[in-house]
Amino acid sequence: MSEKEKEDNSGEFPYCFGKLNHVFPMGVNGFRESPESCFPCIYKTRCLREAMASPDGLKVRVEMVDRAYDAGWMGILKRWSSRKALNRRLKNFKKRGEDKC
Repeated sequence: MSEKEKEDNSGEFPYCFGKLNHVFPMGVNGFRESPESCFPCIYKTRCLREAMASPDGLKVRVEMVDRAYDAGWMGILKRWSSRKALNRRLKNFKKRGEDKC
């Protein structure tokens, strides 16, 4: 059975599934990184995608946009546009009552 089939057939996920602060915590150097305990997990990619799609994950993306702007990798219009799109998505989560932040 392939890894994809295992993911589709299993209805149970680990307790940490999709929890951003557990699967993508802030490292000692100020950047987020996956802990080594996540590497052997068969759900690691799906879990991280789920975590980054949550309201907390959208806030992390806002941080990434600000960091890119501060480093000079992004212009002011691109920063404004990206932040506006991310804030709209956050508002949609709040409207639906899915904001767990």
